[in-house]
Amino acid sequence: MCRVVLRRAAVESSHYDLPIALALLAAMGVTDAEQLTEWIAVGELALDARIVPSPGVLLAAIHASEAECGLICPKAQGAEARWVSEVPICAAPDLASLLNHLKGTQQLPPPERGEVEEPARGPDLKQVKGQETAKRALEIAAAGGHNLLMIGPPGAGKSLLASCLPGILPPLTPPEALEVSMVQSVAGTLEEGRISRARPFRAPHHSASMAALTGGGLRVKPGEVSLAHLGVLFLDELPEFQRAVLDSLRQPLETGSVDVARANAHVTFPANVQLIAAMNPCRCGHLGDAALACSRAPRCAADYQSKVSGPMLDRIDLHVEVDPVSAADLALPPPAEGSEEVAARVLAARQRQTARAEQTGVRSNSDLDGEALETFATPDEPGHQLLMQAATAMRLSARSYTRMLRVARTIADLAGAEQVGRIHVAEALSYRRQAPRA
Repeated sequence: MCRVVLRRAAVESSHYDLPIALALLAAMGVTDAEQLTEWIAVGELALDARIVPSPGVLLAAIHASEAECGLICPKAQGAEARWVSEVPICAAPDLASLLNHLKGTQQLPPPERGEVEEPARGPDLKQVKGQETAKRALEIAAAGGHNLLMIGPPGAGKSLLASCLPGILPPLTPPEALEVSMVQSVAGTLEEGRISRARPFRAPHHSASMAALTGGGLRVKPGEVSLAHLGVLFLDELPEFQRAVLDSLRQPLETGSVDVARANAHVTFPANVQLIAAMNPCRCGHLGDAALACSRAPRCAADYQSKVSGPMLDRIDLHVEVDPVSAADLALPPPAEGSEEVAARVLAARQRQTARAEQTGVRSNSDLDGEALETFATPDEPGHQLLMQAATAMRLSARSYTRMLRVARTIADLAGAEQVGRIHVAEALSYRRQAPRA
């Protein structure tokens, strides 16, 4: 049995080092084997017997709580484990100190819980001049957790708009913060047990590999789509990503999880993300400007945009054109309404969704499906007629139809309306374009 455990440790992770060492010491009579049955141990051993950090201590603490056991972990990760308050934690710096503690000849101090980080202040919507349509789409996306694609020339403000999104999103609830921290713990990025209430915002470069985006590696770790769980995944220059890499996101965007299958592991990571993407209309970026567009326009636009598959575009709820900003717009004073005012409306809309969640069990409108979608997002008769006409004219797929209803429900929530009406359906349709078929 020891050989099997050692083989698993060598292949998967070194966090079995400490439990293997304790089992051997108990077999040799150095420590009490009966006492160890009350503990779950996780940690890597250095050559000098120091207990060094290893990924996943927060999950081990949660497992220990479910098993009604204590947790033995590295001292450096005691603050992380302490977030599971009902679990006895023994955070040891080295093997000798741990053995002395178990024998009662030395008392290791209980670890303190890690700090709650204050969210960093990012750009404010007051910095965005013009772009009223794009800002409205960003507000709808934030209120319902919807996916958003911004298409516009270079310098129009697409990246700035995306970077303003964290400032209008509601903070994570305590259970959500713990859920996000579990992913960070597995990835080894939860430093000193610090937990943040800010929603994750991940912006990988377009050269990212499939493993970097969805997870993988020899010792399988979460990718960017999981590190953005319950937050935002921002993909700038969308067509510049490899097509296979982009299409690997299709399943996570639909199911909220990603399955990573490797020869030595099969792992499912959470990936309930809000996708925000930005792209130029063509390679040169100036499709609508006759003075700046290349000689291949408009053919270059079709070639460039076809790099993103139709099924991928079908999973994006909101499509918005971001027009170039003129010098006259830049000279205007800042808008009166900024992130604070928009965040208040977003929070009010989310609170309406939270009230419905008691009946539906979904976090936001972007998750509405089945009976819950039919109950809460079915429009009134004028709205239904408009929807049927548009679905036929635009040849909406079943997925597009469902996502459009979710957006309409969010627009109604922002307006404080109980039922989805014609005006809400009309605005939702204005953000929907027919995706090219793959």
